[in-house]
Amino acid sequence: MDPLGAPSQFVDVDTLPSWGSSCEDQLNASDTAADTYHEETIRSPFLYNKDINGKVVLWKGDVALLNCTAIVNTSNESLTDKNPVSESIFMLAGPDLKEDLQKLRGCRTGEAKLTKGFNLAARFIIHTVGPKYKSRYRTAAESSLYSCYRNVLQLAKEQSMSSVGFCVINSAKRGYPLDDATHIALRTVRRFLEIHGETIEKVVFAVSELEEAAYRKLLPLYFPRSLKEESRSLPFLPADIGNAEGEPVVPERQIRISEKPGAPEDNQEEEDEGLGVDLSFIGSHAFARMEGDIDKQRRLILQGQLSEAALQKQHQRNYNRWLCQARSEDLSDIASLKALYQTGVDNCGRTVMVVVGRNIPVTLIDMDKALLYFIHVMDHIAVKEYVLVYFHTLTSEYNHLDSDFLKKLYDVVDVKYKRNLKAVYFVHPTFRSKENGPYYTSYPPSPDL
Repeated sequence: MDPLGAPSQFVDVDTLPSWGSSCEDQLNASDTAADTYHEETIRSPFLYNKDINGKVVLWKGDVALLNCTAIVNTSNESLTDKNPVSESIFMLAGPDLKEDLQKLRGCRTGEAKLTKGFNLAARFIIHTVGPKYKSRYRTAAESSLYSCYRNVLQLAKEQSMSSVGFCVINSAKRGYPLDDATHIALRTVRRFLEIHGETIEKVVFAVSELEEAAYRKLLPLYFPRSLKEESRSLPFLPADIGNAEGEPVVPERQIRISEKPGAPEDNQEEEDEGLGVDLSFIGSHAFARMEGDIDKQRRLILQGQLSEAALQKQHQRNYNRWLCQARSEDLSDIASLKALYQTGVDNCGRTVMVVVGRNIPVTLIDMDKALLYFIHVMDHIAVKEYVLVYFHTLTSEYNHLDSDFLKKLYDVVDVKYKRNLKAVYFVHPTFRSKENGPYYTSYPPSPDL
């Protein structure tokens, strides 16, 4: 209500029903999966999570009318696009918005920039530029659209925003297929809430009537509201569900080198037929684990008859099984320890990953789950150069990782972990701490890594 008693045109996001409460009673009443669930059941990479579902709202309406911390405006690179979303935001925000936008000097595709909300109910407007879609440049468009959603959420996190109202960023005039764009939007938001869910309370998808049908069809794939809906949605997930942050995976960039190009050995064609298959999403059940005669392979290794390429292929299959399990298993108990996290980049632009020794209760946790969590977090980090910083401060004998675990970790992880690890910093207190602060020791990776 406004001061004169007239009803306000703005909509408070706290009054909107969450996706988690949508049809929840009917779903739970008919859900027999909880009674028949076994460990052998293949879980979706997007697990049923009531807390995450409670943060998501699907609302048919004008995003400019939302009363939340920030709403999202989709525009062009000069921030002057005339589309229904932008026009409504400009009309309600008032003339001051145009003056503020001139100070931004445009916005590149995939980036996100912030202005005040002025006369809107929302305090801020986050402006982003979606890609123009052409089928031959599909990979670039997918990456750019992912960046739009990711950068909006990252900006909201940095500014401590409690709620964000998304319009559909891929405007119709830019030609992006609605279903394809919806997959990217939903999985990016889902992965962000999995990792940074404590920083944001509400994410609202404000859609038109046409867009609502696509969102209602695809939301159960990424935000299942019961175990039964999770199981039912699994076959409809696309082949590319992105990495741990929802970023599209590009198969074309995965280079395969033959041991002897142009000179195939006996049965080489049969072996190569399976090289292009991505095993990371198949599962961890007994059938998915079959990989030929293990004893024979080991005997050939000892005899020096198994080629280096075959060894690499075997190791990659093993790592993909671990990665599949890491993506499907609930690792929230390990994540809550906050023993591993990203903390920015160093002076060379390399990602810095921090390991806090005192937060690893070695004797109290399942170290296999700890390894799975390490893979879940690091898989997309290790594709580029990175450094590790280990804090040894305040650790005890109950926090020390034993050599067997470290050897297992080394044997399991993919070659990219070893190739792109550029330095390990060991931070520990000494007698100098009282006067000069902690003592830092840098260990460059060994030539074997």
